[in-house]
Amino acid sequence: MPELPEVEVVRRGLERWVAHRTVADAEVLHPRAVRRHIAGPDDFAHRLQGHRIGTPSRRGKYLWLPLEETGQAVLAHLGMSGQLLVQPHEAPAEKHLRIRVRFADALGTELRFVDQRTFGGLSLHDTSPDGLPDVIAHIARDPLDPLFDDEAFHLALRRRRTTVKRALLDQSLISGVGNIYADEALWRSRLHYERPTATFTRPRTAELLGHVRDVMNAALAVGGTSFDSLYVNVNGESGYFDRSLDAYGREGLPCRRCATPVRRRPWMNRSSYFCPKCQRPPRTTP
Repeated sequence: MPELPEVEVVRRGLERWVAHRTVADAEVLHPRAVRRHIAGPDDFAHRLQGHRIGTPSRRGKYLWLPLEETGQAVLAHLGMSGQLLVQPHEAPAEKHLRIRVRFADALGTELRFVDQRTFGGLSLHDTSPDGLPDVIAHIARDPLDPLFDDEAFHLALRRRRTTVKRALLDQSLISGVGNIYADEALWRSRLHYERPTATFTRPRTAELLGHVRDVMNAALAVGGTSFDSLYVNVNGESGYFDRSLDAYGREGLPCRRCATPVRRRPWMNRSSYFCPKCQRPPRTTP
């Protein structure tokens, strides 16, 4: 699933190519792509027609397109393989094209939602006064948000009495961090993924947040992480941060700090990658 850098890359592309354009019509080609819109495909398409799209927004891994003067927004959930592509009208339809949005202007491009595995989708929701879709009101701010509260995060981290990687992946505590960037930030911090959060001091929390931000900004600079063709930006281009990963996906390769082979361990239906020398496991767990 795309994490914060990948979703932000898509958001920036939509801001450039889709913001402030008026929807002429929308076409839902697969009902599963709007399954979170309870009223159904026809209602979804009808409600978009004639409305002007505002500036695309993001919180963590969630992306939405506000509809100006309606108090509503189109929430995009990319799932495992969802893509929001800006394509010329005449471009052939993609094999897994699910939704097409045409605009009432002469720019010659349209917005397409393509999803091979159909785990993602679009849905229309009411928004709060600050523009946040109501269904994601429980999602915490992400570490790149200027209003993210470092001190509140530290106090919440201590109260959770869990392990650090579980905390980083808890979207109600800190959003946007997934398996890849958690492993990368923990490697940079020399922290084992099972380190108890109750042991964190303020300096240790500040150091971890610094590495989370650094790794995400580095990924943003090169378009995010693409391990296959399923994650692309709005122009269909892949990101290149996979070439700079220090831990994730590097099982058996030498640690870039100490040359010890990186290990992979099963973890919560995922994998954790770490250096057994630089990231020593804790003596006890909570």
